[in-house]
Amino acid sequence: MSKVELEQIWERFYGPNMGYVYDMYDKYQENPESVDASIRALFEELGSPPGMDSISISNAQSGNADTSVTQQAAPQAAIKKVIAANKLLRNIRTLGHLAANINPLEKETNFDVGFLDIETYGLNKTDLLQIPVDLVWEDAPEAISNAWEAYEHLKRIYTGTIAYEFGHIHDEYEQNWLNSYIEKTRIERSFTKEDRIELLERLIAVDGFEKFLHKTFVGQKRFSIEGLDMLVPMFDKLVQSGCEDGTKNISIGMAHRGRLNVLAHVLGKPYELIFSEFHHSPNKELVPSEGSRGINFGWSGDVKYHMGADRQVTGEKEQVVRINLAHNPSHLEFVNPVVQGVARASQEDRSERGYPKQNKQSSFSVLVHGDAAFPGEGVVAETLNLTKLNGYATGGTIHIIANNLLGFTTNFGDSRSTKYASDLAKGYEIPVIHVNADDPESCLSVMVFAYEYRKKFKKDIVIDLVGYRRFGHNEMDDANVTQPLLYEKINNHPNIADKYGKELVSRGTVTEDDVKSKKTDFMQKLQRIFDELRKEDENNVKIKQVPKPISDQVPELDTAVAEDLLKSINSNLVSYPEDFNVYPKLGRIMKKRESLLANENKVDWSLGETLAFATILAEGTPIRLTGQDSERGTFSHRHLVLHDNQTGKRFIPLHELPEAKASMSIHNSPLSEVAVLGFDYGYSVQSPESLVIWEAQFGDFVNVAQVIIDQFIASGRAKWGQKSSLVMLLPHGYEGQGPEHSSGRVERFLNSAAENNWIVANVTSAAQYFHLLRRQAKLTTKEDARPLIVMTPKSLLRNSMTVSDVKELTDGQFKLLVEEPRTGGNKEKVTRLVLCTGKVAIDLATKVEESGAGKVENVHIARVEQLYPFPQKEVEELASQFPNLNEIVWVQEEPKNMGSWPVVKANLHEIAKDGVSVDYIGRPKRSSPATGEPHIHKQEQAWIVEDSLKVNGGESK
Repeated sequence: MSKVELEQIWERFYGPNMGYVYDMYDKYQENPESVDASIRALFEELGSPPGMDSISISNAQSGNADTSVTQQAAPQAAIKKVIAANKLLRNIRTLGHLAANINPLEKETNFDVGFLDIETYGLNKTDLLQIPVDLVWEDAPEAISNAWEAYEHLKRIYTGTIAYEFGHIHDEYEQNWLNSYIEKTRIERSFTKEDRIELLERLIAVDGFEKFLHKTFVGQKRFSIEGLDMLVPMFDKLVQSGCEDGTKNISIGMAHRGRLNVLAHVLGKPYELIFSEFHHSPNKELVPSEGSRGINFGWSGDVKYHMGADRQVTGEKEQVVRINLAHNPSHLEFVNPVVQGVARASQEDRSERGYPKQNKQSSFSVLVHGDAAFPGEGVVAETLNLTKLNGYATGGTIHIIANNLLGFTTNFGDSRSTKYASDLAKGYEIPVIHVNADDPESCLSVMVFAYEYRKKFKKDIVIDLVGYRRFGHNEMDDANVTQPLLYEKINNHPNIADKYGKELVSRGTVTEDDVKSKKTDFMQKLQRIFDELRKEDENNVKIKQVPKPISDQVPELDTAVAEDLLKSINSNLVSYPEDFNVYPKLGRIMKKRESLLANENKVDWSLGETLAFATILAEGTPIRLTGQDSERGTFSHRHLVLHDNQTGKRFIPLHELPEAKASMSIHNSPLSEVAVLGFDYGYSVQSPESLVIWEAQFGDFVNVAQVIIDQFIASGRAKWGQKSSLVMLLPHGYEGQGPEHSSGRVERFLNSAAENNWIVANVTSAAQYFHLLRRQAKLTTKEDARPLIVMTPKSLLRNSMTVSDVKELTDGQFKLLVEEPRTGGNKEKVTRLVLCTGKVAIDLATKVEESGAGKVENVHIARVEQLYPFPQKEVEELASQFPNLNEIVWVQEEPKNMGSWPVVKANLHEIAKDGVSVDYIGRPKRSSPATGEPHIHKQEQAWIVEDSLKVNGGESK
C-alpha cells in the first residue's frame, strides 16, 4: 500500500481528530496494551499516522533554538507538541468568549483566560511556527501556513468585540458551517465611507431623540434606549436584508426598554404623535400623562411604551415589507409566543384543504429580551421549545438580548444562576453571539450573520447585545442608590454617537464640524416639530384611530345546514383509503357515528363538533385547532387524526373532504399553556378570517395561562384596539375527579367580562355546540368579533341527554336559553324557576326523568347556555310567563364563591319582580374548587339536585 493510500485511509476515518490519533500513538509506543484493541490493530496494520515524519520542533530542554529533533528521534515529544497545539486552538474556539471584549464598561474580563497562554500547554512561539497548519487545522485559509499563524488568527477572531458560543451545537454540518463562516468567510462586513456616515447619522438621531425627551418632558417615564442605541441600526439592517430577499412580514416583540425609539425610527411613528402622548390638556398646556388619547367606551388605551405599530417599507427592488411591532403589556416576555403566532399565520396559505402551505422565508420574527427576563421568565423557555414543533415552527426567530447588565435594581449575580443571560438558549442548540454594543460596525455585522444563519438553517439564533442603561429602570428612578459602582462607570462613559463620531473623525471620514452640525440640525428639527405641536388645536393632532364599541348583543347569524349536506359530509368522513387499516375498535366507533346520523337522524357531541368543523371548511373558513392531545381528544372522543394500526401512517378525513374549501390545522401541543395559548392568540390576530381554537386538557389548565388571558385575550381590544376571535375550549364539570380537574374557573372569565370583550358559554347539547362553533366562525371577519370561552364537558361527551336530533342542526340556531321540556307544563303551578348552566343541568334533567314530571310540577328548569353577555331579556320573558312565581333559584355545582353565581346574581336581582326572591343552591363557599373524595362528591351532588327540585323532602345544605 502506497504512502498516499495510507494517508487517505487515515484522513477518511479520523480527519480533524488526528490530534487524538497522535495521542493514542504516543501511548501505543509506550505500552501497546494501554490503547483500545481496535486502535492497536490499526497501528499494527498501517503503522504510524501521517505527518509524524515531517514534524520538526525545537528542543526546548536543551536551550539551543537551532537544534531540531525530528519525529524519528523524539516521537513522543513531537506528538505532544501537536496534541497541545490542537488543544490550544480548540480551547480558543470554545472558550474564547471568556476573554472577549464584549462589555463596554470593562476593558478586561473577570474570567480566567489562562487558556490563551501558549505556555500553559508547554509550547512556545517557535514550537507553533514549526508545526504545519494542516496538522492542527484541517481547512485553514490559504494565507495561514503554521500553528502560530493559526493561533494569532483565531485569537483575534474569538476574543474581539464579538464572541461566540457554538460548542453546544450537535449537528456536525451546522457546527462546521458556523466555524467556517466566522473563521474564513469572516463575519466582519466591509463599510464604505457613505455607510459609516449613514450609521453615524442614525446614532445621532437615536441619541438626540432621547436627549430631547429627557429635557422636554422632565421626570416622565420613557424607558430610554441609551446604552443600547445600536438596537435601532441593527433593526435597519435586518429590514434591509428582508427586503432584499422578498420577505413580506417582519414581526417584532419587545418590552418597553427603547420602545419609543424603535417606534420612531424603525416603525416610523411620527415624532409629533409621540410628543402628543406625553401631554394632553383641553387648554393646550403641557400636562404629564401616562395614558394614550381618545378614551371612550370600549377603549381604555394603554401607556405609550406598551403600544405597537405597523409600517410598510419599500426596498430598492420595490419589494414591500410590512413591519409589525406587537403591543406588549408590562408582563415583559409574555409577548414572545404571541409574536410567534403572528409570524406563523403570516407564513401560511390557508386557501386549500389539508394543512396550510408554509413559506418560512416570507415572514420572520424578532424578539428583544431583557437580560434579567430572558433567564428569569419561564415563558421564554416554553416559547423556545416551540421552535421545531410542526404546529408552531416559524423557521427560526432572531433573538436579541438587550443586555444592560442588571434588572430593575438587581445585578446578574442575584437574578440568574448562569454565567451569561443567554445560557438558557444552549439547551435548545441555539447559537449564541455576544457583541459589544459600543462597537457599531460589529453590531451590524452580527445582525447580517444572524439573518444569514436563520435563512440557511431555519433555526433560532441569539444575539447578546451587551451594553448598559444610562439611567435607572425608568427616568424617575435613581440607580446610584443601589448600583453606585456600576453607575459611576456609566456616568463617566461616553455615549455611542459621540464615541463613533470621534472614531470617524480620527479616520478622516468626517470632520468635527460635520458631527456638530449633524447633531445641531437634528435637535432643531425636533424642536420645530414640538413648537408646531403646541400651536395646533388638539383636534388636529394626529391620534390613533379609536375603535368602535363592540355590540352588547352577539348578532343573530344563520348557522343551520341542509340535512343532505350533513349526511353527505358524514359519509365522506368515514371513507378511508383502501390501504389504510383502521384500528378495529375505533373503526366500530366511527361506523356507529355514521349510522347514528344516517339511520337514526341523531347527532352526538363528537359528531356535532366534527360536522361543525366540516361545514365551516365547506364555507371557506380555515380552522386551526391545537391543544394537549387534541387530535384524539383528551377523553378519546374526537378522533380527527387516525393512525393506521399496522403502519402508523396518519390519515385526516377532514383533509380529504371534497366539500372543504380551506385549510384545517390540527396539532397536539407540547405540555404548555402559556406559550401555546399566546401563540394561538397571536395567530388569531394575524389571521382574523380563521377559526382558531385552543383546547385545554382540563379546564384548570388555564391557571397556568392566566397572564395571556388577562393581558391579551380579555383586554387586548380595550387597550390596543386589537381584534381576536380566538376560541378556548375548557373541559369543565364535577365528576368527582378532584379539586383541579373539576373546574375551568368560569368565575374568572365572568369577573373579567366587561365592554362585551368576549363570549362565555356552557352548552349542554350537540346541536348547541354545533351552532355555537358555526356562529363564532361567521363572526371572525365581522366588526363584532370577539373571543369565545366555552366550558366543554367531560362525562357529557357520551351522555345520551346531550344527543340532538338532526332537525336541530338543519332548522335551528344557537339558543341563549334552553328550557327543560319535562318541567313547566302547567305555568299556573310553577312557583320556582331554576336557572342553571352546564353539566348540572343534565343532572337535573336526569332526576326529573327518573322522578316523573308530576312530582316537580311546581318547578321549571332553564339552562343559561350563554353566560356572557347574559341573556337578560330572554330570562325576563321566561320569568314573566309564571304568574305565581315566588322564587328564582340559581343552581350550580361549584362552591358559592366560584362558578357563575358571584356574577349572575346581580342579573337575577334585576329580573326578579316584587315578592320574588333570588336564592342559591349549591356547595357552600370553599377555598378549593371541589372535594377529592368521590363518595363525598356524589352525596353533595345528590343534595344539590334534590334541593333544586324539592324531591324527597330535600332542603338546602
